[in-house]
Order: sequence, then C-alpha cells, then structure tokens
Amino acid sequence: MTNRNRQVLTYALLAVSTSIAVAVARIPAYPQNDRQPQSQPIPTRLTPQQTQSAVIAVESVGMTVADMDRAIAFYSQVLSFKKVSDVEVLGTEYEQLQGLFGVRLRIVKMQLGNESIELTEYLTPKGKPFPLDSRSNDRWFQHIAIVTNDMDKAYQCLRSFKVQHASTAPQTIPLSNRAAGGIRAFYFRDPDGHYLELIYFPPGKGNPRWQKPSDRLFLGIDHTAIVVANTESSLKFYRDLLGLKVAGESMNHGTEQAHLNNVEGARLRITGLKSPAGAGIEFLDYLQPKDGRPLPADSKPNDLLHWQTTLVVKDIEAAAQQLRLNRSIFISPDVVTLPGQKLGFQKGFLVRDPDGHALRLVERSSRLGLSDRQNQQP
Repeated sequence: MTNRNRQVLTYALLAVSTSIAVAVARIPAYPQNDRQPQSQPIPTRLTPQQTQSAVIAVESVGMTVADMDRAIAFYSQVLSFKKVSDVEVLGTEYEQLQGLFGVRLRIVKMQLGNESIELTEYLTPKGKPFPLDSRSNDRWFQHIAIVTNDMDKAYQCLRSFKVQHASTAPQTIPLSNRAAGGIRAFYFRDPDGHYLELIYFPPGKGNPRWQKPSDRLFLGIDHTAIVVANTESSLKFYRDLLGLKVAGESMNHGTEQAHLNNVEGARLRITGLKSPAGAGIEFLDYLQPKDGRPLPADSKPNDLLHWQTTLVVKDIEAAAQQLRLNRSIFISPDVVTLPGQKLGFQKGFLVRDPDGHALRLVERSSRLGLSDRQNQQP
C-alpha cells in the first residue's frame, strides 16, 4: 500500500470515529418512551456568605384581614388558636417595612401547638377585597395546613360553624400514591377568603410528632403551601438562595386531588421544603391545568389576598445582599430598623419570591427569645 493510500485510509477511519462519537453523544440517557426520569434537586453547597444569610427558622405565616375582632373570633373559636400578642404600630419605619405610606397597623399573633400565625389589619390605608373568582391554581394562592388527629370529627366541627367550603368534602389520597397515600385533606376558607387546609396524617406519614396522643382536635401547622409556576425556579430561590432543604416530593392527580383543590383535571407536582425550625413550605406546581393567573401587578400588602411568611436569618444584611444580587423584587426599600421590639424583631424587610409571594426576613435579637415575644401583651 502506498503512503498516499495509507493517508486516505487514516482520514477515512478518523471521520468514521468522529461520526460514531457524535451519534453516541446524541443518544438520550433514558429509553425512548413516554416516561422520563423525574428531575431531582441538585445538591448545592452554599458559599460562606449564603450560609450567613440562610434561613434558620420559618417563624410564622401571616395574612391581611379586614376586621381583626372577627378574625380573632374565627381562629380562636373554630380552630382553637390562642392569642399571644396584640399591638398597634405606626410611623415611618413601619411604612418603609410594608412599602406603603400612612400605615397604622393592628397586628395579632395567634398560636396553635408550636406554630404561629400573624394577623394584620390595616386601620389605614385599606386595601382591596379578596378576588371573588379566585381559584386554587392561581399563583397568589397560599394556605396553611392545620393538622387534626380526627378528620371526621374536625370536619363536623367546621360544619357546625358553617365555614365556607373550598373542597367538595374531605378527600383521601389513594394508596397508589406512595408518597402521600392515606393522607386526608380538606380545603376551606376564613371570613376574609383566605384558603386553609385541614390535614390528617395516617401512621407512617408526615412528621412523627403528629402521631403523638393528644386530647386536642387541632394540633398545629404542618406547612404553608404556595402555588408556583415552575418548581425549578422556585428551588433556585428557596433552596439555593435561602438554604431550605427538600424534604419530599410527590405527583398528585386523580379525582380526589381535583375535588380537594376544586380544580377539574388537577395534576400537581408537589415539593416540600424544611428549615431547621418551624413549619414547612410546600410548592404546588400545577402541570394541569395551566390557566392559573399570576399575582396582579398592583397587589399591595394591605390587600386581603396578601400573605407573608416570616423567615429568620442570622445576618439580615447578608440576606438582603444575596437577594439583590438575585434581582429579587423588594417590597421594603431596604433593611428597616424598627423602634423597640413590638413585633419581636428590630431589623427586617419584605421581598417577593419568583411568583410574587411575600416573605418577611427578620434578624432576631438575641436578647428576646421566642417565648418572650409570644408573651408580649398590648
């Protein structure tokens, strides 16, 4: 074989090898069928600055109410919450915190078990009512999941108070759903239109503390759930930026889920996250139907659809810097230092997540523990 023929053969073999390599690179990592592997969260190692700004507790979940006395009566009489603090505040610092001029606020903290809610009435200025056509897949949707040890008895209790149904009736997740099978749940609404969930965990499901014997019908708050447009985007915010950990995932669909949410054909990807302390945060990602509406662009904290989840961080300035670098939308213009400790913290700010849900990040004073804040009186 001549040298020229050897060169031609060598080039031909190289071309064939390259073609094979390209073809192999294009072969999918999963079989060509209708089932693709579920996406798994990629472990993220936080930078030192992100570690300082990471959430150390989900302290409370709050909502705006129209009539504080009516709201207190509902949560205490119907759901057995106990009032632990009741304050009125006003002034420039609170205007900056809420991102609204001329605010005078009455803020009441109520406790159920180890968890708390925070009710805020805007004495001035008043906001918009809850949208009458709101649905469970709209992206302003949020609820708290109140745990019961007896779903039938708890449901009859709610019926005796004539609560507004959001689900048609309590629903039991089928056992075919390995992650959530056997869990019973029911959606209802408070007097201002906020969605609430009643939830029962059978043995082996949920936090083991919900299985402890108790003479109370309503035990505490397991999580707050929010509708998200895209799970991966929300994970980048809550997991990668704020340091929460993924605690579990499930894919929920079928007639039970549709009647729980009262959304025909509902198919949801559900992702639960936890911080070192406090209730969990749960994503509700509606894969079907996709007609959920985004948060109205003119929404403000004094509107009744407003919820805010309070997250405690070690370093409030570091947290604010991380969120600015992420181009997050701030409700407060910056970190706000409040006079005194009427709200249980001195430094904080409000910010929105990728779907517009409001979060209040606070730095807790080491001189004021949780029990001290809970025992504050007007």
